[in-house]
Amino acid sequence: MAGVGRVLAVLVLAVLPGTTAPAVAEPAPPPWTGSWESAPSGTASALPGAAIRNVVHLSVGGTAVRIRLSNRFGAAPLRLGAVTVALRRAAGPFAVPGTLRTATFHGAPTVTVAPGRETVTDPVPLPVPAAADLLVTVYTPGDSGPATYHQTALQTSYLAPSGAGRAADESGAAYTTVISRWYYVTGVDVLGRAAGSIVAFGDSLTDGNGSTPDANHRWPDRLAEGVRAERLGVLNAGISGNRLLHEGTGPSALARLDADALDRAGVRVLVVLEGINDIKGTPTADDVTAYADAYRTLIARAHARGVRVVGVTLTPYRGFPAYTDAREAVRQRVNAFIRTGGAFDAVADADAALRDPAAPTRLLPAYDPGDHLHFNDAGMAALAHTVHLALAALR
Repeated sequence: MAGVGRVLAVLVLAVLPGTTAPAVAEPAPPPWTGSWESAPSGTASALPGAAIRNVVHLSVGGTAVRIRLSNRFGAAPLRLGAVTVALRRAAGPFAVPGTLRTATFHGAPTVTVAPGRETVTDPVPLPVPAAADLLVTVYTPGDSGPATYHQTALQTSYLAPSGAGRAADESGAAYTTVISRWYYVTGVDVLGRAAGSIVAFGDSLTDGNGSTPDANHRWPDRLAEGVRAERLGVLNAGISGNRLLHEGTGPSALARLDADALDRAGVRVLVVLEGINDIKGTPTADDVTAYADAYRTLIARAHARGVRVVGVTLTPYRGFPAYTDAREAVRQRVNAFIRTGGAFDAVADADAALRDPAAPTRLLPAYDPGDHLHFNDAGMAALAHTVHLALAALR
């Protein structure tokens, strides 16, 4: 069987009706590829005068990086007084000596980002290996109002409360406050020979709830391990509480599709695991036609951008407080559409892979962290394997 990377590279030319992939030729690698993502999920109080040292874990490496920073949910102009990037030592807020770089914006060391907008740094010449931890430090000299952030980081980052000049510190000694959110930084792209990226698009199941913090055991992280030899990046666009049909935590899936998935660098494939929060939420969304229409709309928009779409079946959650038999019937009908509706380019049957064969409306106990909805580290690995098989099946 051809490698996943080669399969995806050929398929990206054959998405639209009437096109045919060449027998041998493959597209040139994209100049920039997404290596890490954090989808903005809301706002927190501003941290004026602080330097925020965000710890992020790359999927693929490259010869240079560029950093995406967001004021998407801000109510006032965001003043960034300094942004630096460095390779992280084994743990903590300390940089590998000699790797810290100052990022610029059209050549300037500072920038102001309008409310509702984002910015991307100039290329930063810094060789980064696959699976590296980066320190992306953001200094905000004043109060720019609510700070755009990602709440469920499952990653320890650090704060220097008196941050003037601290963004350029290789030492982490001033970073005395521990935080568990990512502030402002929403992506890292790499320059190099990566074959493109895969976006994992979903809710808390994708965001990583239930997995071990600071271990990079979310299922997109485990998928990144599986496709690393194919030079594919994996971007985690999960937001805890997100919904397919309605506003939840962050905009609905369709509202955020471009910003969090299709506009990202080098995207080849979109993997969609969305819908369980609509089923178990209030009010219950029980019109299966609405799910089918939303999936078809999402797929059509991705195909128009040359992106293939893998649908992931919704996993069981009996035992979770919001479970009812009526909602389970909706889940079964939605899964029937994902499996047999013919809308997706491939299907990853997470329901079949993670359910308890003796009680199919429940997760297998070995994959259940205890809340009967999310996945523990073993469940995350099983889901990543299931998605990897679906990617390999694309032809």
